[in-house]
Amino acid sequence: MTLFLIQTLRGRIVKSTATGYGTVAVTIHWLSAILILALLGSGFRASSFVDSAAKASVLSVHVPLGITILLLTLVRVAWWVFADSKPSHPTGDPAWQTMSAKAVHILFYVVIFGMAASGIGMMILSGAGSILFAGSDAPLPDFWDYLPRVPHGIGARVMIALLALHIGAALYHHFIKKDGLIWRMWFRQKTQRERS
Repeated sequence: MTLFLIQTLRGRIVKSTATGYGTVAVTIHWLSAILILALLGSGFRASSFVDSAAKASVLSVHVPLGITILLLTLVRVAWWVFADSKPSHPTGDPAWQTMSAKAVHILFYVVIFGMAASGIGMMILSGAGSILFAGSDAPLPDFWDYLPRVPHGIGARVMIALLALHIGAALYHHFIKKDGLIWRMWFRQKTQRERS
């Protein structure tokens, strides 16, 4: 596995440059995106079930996904703080677009941490963790009986809105502005200039 990763990263830019994100940032971004979509899908699916066993089977996937996203987000924050810096902001965009992009990115972090906190709070307060992961035969509690359920549900809807804004902005830059901005968040080979 290690050899595979080394071969995959060879010739790739691990850290970000002024014009694009590095391999680590790109990997965390796309892995987080996929897991967030799976998390949202499993969360809405679980909330649609009345049957406790069916809900428990979905939540037994949903909870570890949520913890994984929390850990990935902590790794991402640590990466930006201690190891890397983000590329320069694109020039030529109106100030409101630049501020909106910053706000959406900050809100992603706020919502991820808020949903993780409310999800963990629900598991602790309701005792559902032992039902899902410790083999308890008890039925799942009604999560609406616990205060963290409300912000968790609101957070899921805010996350969908943020994803729509983020994807919409990426598509706008790619198809309307045609500025190549979307390629900053993709794996790229080192250019001859960067190899020198």
